[in-house]
Amino acid sequence: MSEAMGILKRDYLPEDLQPLLSSLRFDGCIAVQVRQSLEETRWLLELAERHDIIQGVVGWLDLRSPELPDQLEQFARHPKLVGLRHILQDEPDDAFMLRPEFRQGIAQLQPYGLVYDLLLFPKHLPFASKLVAEFPGQQFVLDHIAKPRIVDGQLSPWREDLRELATYPNVACKLSGMVTEAKWNGWLPEDFHSYLDTVFEAFGADRLMIGSDWPVCLLSGDYVSTMQIVMNYVKQLSIETQQAILGDNCARLYRINSRSS
Repeated sequence: MSEAMGILKRDYLPEDLQPLLSSLRFDGCIAVQVRQSLEETRWLLELAERHDIIQGVVGWLDLRSPELPDQLEQFARHPKLVGLRHILQDEPDDAFMLRPEFRQGIAQLQPYGLVYDLLLFPKHLPFASKLVAEFPGQQFVLDHIAKPRIVDGQLSPWREDLRELATYPNVACKLSGMVTEAKWNGWLPEDFHSYLDTVFEAFGADRLMIGSDWPVCLLSGDYVSTMQIVMNYVKQLSIETQQAILGDNCARLYRINSRSS
């Protein structure tokens, strides 16, 4: 990590998040992987066993591995494993997700009811559209609205490519990761409105969910102000729609209740 990311050079654990969730009246969260290792996936699941606020885990398994079938059998037994993710944005090959061995791994997830999170930059969106089109029965979630260049006010081609991805009904989107794409600690809530307008128009309220990207969001804002970007934006909508975006959609798409029962 660079010096600018120094605030992240410490442990952030469930006991740090608990009071933040409570302050905004959230019951829990989904923990998402940051390291591509089986050890971290096991650790996140162990944390979820000990802390009720972690209602689901999006972990990592190597979709290209010949051991994937056995690993899925092992890990998917855990009721709190709700999805998987790979750091696609860091792969040198922009089309990494379309490699045959990666797609073979994606093809094995649906029987286990696992969501696949897409961590992308705008340049990856056309490849993502090809991937999700190939697997119409697989639920995908686009993380961080694909990280548009909010700091520059740039909308195209992100807007057009996002709209194309949203035409596939098996894709939902997290309203998260925006503050770190804006001017760090110098943004205003209205800086995000045109991006939120685009995402709402493209996906519709039933395929959107709030996310914090905590603790990474701390690079550019505190937890509460980060979450309030979306919470204040949706106040214009019905109470039922607000509840969907602020929790119900997440529980439904990641099958929180069905997997935990």
